[in-house]
Amino acid sequence: MTGEEAKRTIDELIDKIERYNYLYYQESKSEISDYDFDQLMKKLEKLEEEFPHFKQPYSPTQRVGGAITKSFDTVEHKYPMLSLGNTYSKEELVDFDKRVQKGLDSNDYEYICELKFDGVALSITYNKGVLERGVTRGDGLRGDDVTNNVKTIRSLPLKLRDPSQLPGQFEVRGEVYMPLEVFNAINSERASKGETPLANPRNTASGTLKMQDSGIVASRKLDCFLYAFLSDEDTVKTHEEGLKRLSKAGFNVSPTYRKCKNIDQVLEYINEWEEKRKALPLDTDGIVIKVNSVAQQQRLGYTAKNPRWAISYKYKAENTSTRLNGITYQVGRTGAITPVAELEPVFLAGTTVKRASLHNANEMERLDLHIGDFVFIEKGGEIIPKVTGVDRDKRQPQASKVSFIERCPECNTPLERKEGEAVHYCPNAEGCPPQIKGKIEHFIQRNAMDINSIGERTINLLYEHDLVRNIADLYDLSFEDIIELEGFRDQSTKNLLDGIEESKNRSFAHVLFALGIRYVGKTVAEKLAGHFGNIDRLSDAGFDDLINVPEIGDRIAESVTQFFSDKNNIEIIQKLKQKGLQFEQSKSQIVKSDALEGKSFVISGVFERHSRDELKKLIKEHGGKILSSVSGNLDYLVAGDKMGPSKLDKARKLNVSIISETDFEAMISE
Repeated sequence: MTGEEAKRTIDELIDKIERYNYLYYQESKSEISDYDFDQLMKKLEKLEEEFPHFKQPYSPTQRVGGAITKSFDTVEHKYPMLSLGNTYSKEELVDFDKRVQKGLDSNDYEYICELKFDGVALSITYNKGVLERGVTRGDGLRGDDVTNNVKTIRSLPLKLRDPSQLPGQFEVRGEVYMPLEVFNAINSERASKGETPLANPRNTASGTLKMQDSGIVASRKLDCFLYAFLSDEDTVKTHEEGLKRLSKAGFNVSPTYRKCKNIDQVLEYINEWEEKRKALPLDTDGIVIKVNSVAQQQRLGYTAKNPRWAISYKYKAENTSTRLNGITYQVGRTGAITPVAELEPVFLAGTTVKRASLHNANEMERLDLHIGDFVFIEKGGEIIPKVTGVDRDKRQPQASKVSFIERCPECNTPLERKEGEAVHYCPNAEGCPPQIKGKIEHFIQRNAMDINSIGERTINLLYEHDLVRNIADLYDLSFEDIIELEGFRDQSTKNLLDGIEESKNRSFAHVLFALGIRYVGKTVAEKLAGHFGNIDRLSDAGFDDLINVPEIGDRIAESVTQFFSDKNNIEIIQKLKQKGLQFEQSKSQIVKSDALEGKSFVISGVFERHSRDELKKLIKEHGGKILSSVSGNLDYLVAGDKMGPSKLDKARKLNVSIISETDFEAMISE
């Protein structure tokens, strides 16, 4: 066979096999026997081996896996994958509808309702009709590149049949899931081998997507329902239009969605699927409700975490009862003590439950728990089990009442409980093992110092070998210290030390969050860093100084002043300073005023006195926010010469204020 004949045959086989795939997975049609299909695949594989230069990235042979991924690259999402607000209450859905009506100042809107499949959110990019990249949700801003594993999902087109119908580059969002039939088959096989069964389909799907061997991923037969279409080049006017467009292009869109004219129809849809969903071949845990019009979505905008135009309704969790065998206590990094119910194992909502949270002493008292009680267990959001009540009719007369402990279960220090708080704390922050290890785990996480070369197992090893007793000790570790630890070799030791060294470049806001001050999350750390500029000004700030910072309340101010009044914390900060960590806001990030506090801006065009980067810097210095595109929650479009007409038109339609360079200068000079 000549090269030209081989290329033509390979192209024909790819088209034929993908057509059969589409008919089978999208239209439930089998036009060819399994044997004949396998013969076509073998013929294609043989030709690709003989003529490897003609093998295409979209070949169906990619679906059988085989690629090994040692580590998954972190990728920034072009469009953030925000989470949805959720509710278990139909009354709260009515309140959501009222907020939508108020935000739009109109009754003229409609909803799309979709089943909320219990899987793993995925972002998939297509370029010129070919699947280019698959990325997990991650933290919403960054996720892991799992492209080799995504290609094994047979219902996802590797190459579009007619790419001319869609933009050159676009993104689809979907939910990867493991069909119940596949999950049950895997567990049956594991049971026959005497292996521990997998917990539930969702966790299994999540773990499968992160496997290094894509051949194993392919054998697990993951599937995916698509639910969103995104593109800069060619946008759709409604969410429904996007779903129809995806379906027409050959994507697997669940036909269970429905357009609803009002909230009453939404509630009808919810009631209809409460029982029907249990007959589906995959797990679901609720309904997603979205405003249909994209323009109205833009007008409604977003909160810091969630879109205002969508909400998730969760069906009431399943519950059961089982015996309470005892109570154990966990110690968190802040010293908070959490009681945990140790239960007679019971199967609930797809998993075997052995333990459940009791939250605090008040909750234990409310439940009036006795050892041996039969307690009611429920899964909040069908994920986290909790004790909701006691079957007092089954209580034994001799059962002993449970009392909250008085000393730390780890270090035996007497517990403390602040007035007005429900939680007990162990005050031995410098000597209690779970607190020490918990603080280090917090310190190395992605949103803090991002030292991904260290994990929980390594922290335990470092603690057991007396190499770390606080976060500053990490920066004293040497090659000789690490190489002696179990499981470490030259390269892994080097990676660990390189990760620690690289963390010294993290910004002041990241370091401040990493310190683990109670109630100081990532956003609060950014505000404090921007307001005070460096750690010395922050540590010298009094209670009144702190509550004058926008969005900093009494509880946070009290916690910050208490943290800096502890000499041990000051000593650790001094050590970290000496090691070269960033304890000062870079000049480009220092906030000079709050003239633009709470205001958002988009910069477009060419300006006479400033570059666009200079304008962005000025906006940040005066407390404003930079947005990437014009939307309903934008305050100002700063318009220069030669700006694109589309942004100008969109801003006018959305009633966004359009200002000049001179107008902007006046705003910050005031």
